[in-house]
Amino acid sequence: MHEQTMEFSVQHDKEAELKKTLTIIYDALKEKGYNPINQIVGYILSEDPTYITTYNNARSLIRHIDRDELLQALVKSYLES
Repeated sequence: MHEQTMEFSVQHDKEAELKKTLTIIYDALKEKGYNPINQIVGYILSEDPTYITTYNNARSLIRHIDRDELLQALVKSYLES
């Protein structure tokens, strides 16, 4: 039997899933010879999916990410590190 109360965090799970997805996209861009940071920033600024390769389904994956949530997570990560 558990003595301590378990904490459930939807936000933490969402951020972990976002990081996993963004890592897949980053790796796909890198494998295809692109500068992943520049390509992802280009996508965020323009919302043009052609900045992201179709390799490993990366373009489809990034289109399922809410840009506002992505920006919030990036700023939070930047300021907390």
